[in-house]
Amino acid sequence: MPLEGRVAIVTGAGGGLGRAHALYLARKGARVVINDLGQEAADRVAAEIAAAGGEALAFTASVTDENGVADMVRQTMDRWGQIDILVNNAGVLRDRSFAKMSLDDFRLVIDVHLMGAAVCSKAVWEIMREQRYGRIVMTTSSSGLYGNFGQANYGAAKMALVGLMQTLALEGEKYGIRVNCLAPTAATQMTHGVLSDTSLDLLDPALVSPALLTLAGEEAPTRAILCAGAGHFARAHITLTTGCHIGSGEDAGEQGIRRWEEISDRSAEIVPAYGFTQAERELASAGMVAPVMAAQH
Repeated sequence: MPLEGRVAIVTGAGGGLGRAHALYLARKGARVVINDLGQEAADRVAAEIAAAGGEALAFTASVTDENGVADMVRQTMDRWGQIDILVNNAGVLRDRSFAKMSLDDFRLVIDVHLMGAAVCSKAVWEIMREQRYGRIVMTTSSSGLYGNFGQANYGAAKMALVGLMQTLALEGEKYGIRVNCLAPTAATQMTHGVLSDTSLDLLDPALVSPALLTLAGEEAPTRAILCAGAGHFARAHITLTTGCHIGSGEDAGEQGIRRWEEISDRSAEIVPAYGFTQAERELASAGMVAPVMAAQH
């Protein structure tokens, strides 16, 4: 029971991947808050956990409702006195090509995925800072990391979550808060119609959930993007090539075109430790020594 004594909140846990996450965390010993828009669905998952000998609390609230999320956090603290793990899983799809997509559908997807994760993370942040322990998992997607036709809204939200993860991981490090991203591939209500039936059979959500023990357990990394599906795990990275110094001449743009292959050469690329790494390397290339920016800045 590696998560015994821990308290986890899983958003969008009334079905699909969220349900699989909640059941998995409970099997590993965590007490789990089942968040969902539907009370019946949340109650059903909580009952499954209780029937298996675990502890669960069902709570209905939209992740975009700050007051509702705050109430959920309050009730969790009243009942168990701590919140150790937050899995930001709730999401919606409104797939269309960008030409046919309404801005209302763009905003809705951004609001649920990105702002919902920010609202929930903010609600538990001070608790985790004070207890000097926390694990937050953002749900990103290959659609955000690499793009996917018809998912401009979803891809934008999912890549934004990577940026949120990167910064919260830096800010939370000295408080024992580790923040990571999970990029799942799973057969859920959101993926039906996107993947073939044969593929869906292989992509049982339960095969993704073990990634949570890696990302939210005692020995969790931080600032990792873990891709999981069909029992396969892989890591994704955002990298920076060595590039080249072009200078400030009038022909800098033309040189950029001519030297594109050199700029793009990945043979010595790195995974930057923080965002200012880019500026440090640019200034060094120009002959200046840049001040090293500490992570807390």
